[in-house]
Amino acid sequence: MLLQDKVVIVSGIGPGLGVKLAVEAAREGARAVVAAARSAAKLDDAENRIRELGSDCEVLKIVTDITDRNQCKHLVRQTIERFGRIDALINSAFLHGNFEPVEAADLDVWRSVFDTNLFGTMNLTLEVVPAMKQQRGGSIAMINTAAVRRPFPGESGYAASKGALATTVKYLAKELGPHGVRVNNVFMGWMWGAPVQGYIRQTAADQHVPEQQLIDQIAAAIPLGHMPTDEDCAKAALFLVSDYARAITGASLDANGGEFMA
Repeated sequence: MLLQDKVVIVSGIGPGLGVKLAVEAAREGARAVVAAARSAAKLDDAENRIRELGSDCEVLKIVTDITDRNQCKHLVRQTIERFGRIDALINSAFLHGNFEPVEAADLDVWRSVFDTNLFGTMNLTLEVVPAMKQQRGGSIAMINTAAVRRPFPGESGYAASKGALATTVKYLAKELGPHGVRVNNVFMGWMWGAPVQGYIRQTAADQHVPEQQLIDQIAAAIPLGHMPTDEDCAKAALFLVSDYARAITGASLDANGGEFMA
């Protein structure tokens, strides 16, 4: 099992990738999953899904707004008090913001997006770093987006914040490497799961076309011939925080079926 006996924090628990990260971590043998989200209901859903596995993985649910540094401190403190260590952090929490061209951008919205995707992510990351340095090991994975690598209409603010995060990863990896702490990016593209399914449904209705037509158009641009699932993309991130990736830091892994190749 990839994560046997590890304590894993997952931020951004939600109906798409976030909850799959938590569930797949438990499936891969994690001793404990610490689930963080703004919504208690989403945390309860994650716990229920883990329990359905029949796993003995412990679940610690903490309602957390990562834009609040004190809430991040509380999450880390509770984790250490309960489990004594933190082996992995997967930063999945995000805010997308408006779909709009750059020239029409609402920069106040951009600031909110950066506050979550860059500064909020760093709030939580910097809180786990002392524990990882003290134990001389740990791994951090940032969930990133293919929109950083290839412009996608309307995603400029979101991509800009994630691009800043991708650059920050290189600096963190350089600084934390001597302490045994690894930091990496995972770049996601289309992921077949609840969020994309909702997008397909709404877009098909707006354009008066069959849903399958849109699915086929997207899949045609992906060398593997289909959209990767949320579960498959989650497993790519879990690999990066596992001991199988002990030689990898400061790297960017594309988990998008070959839709974009760096």
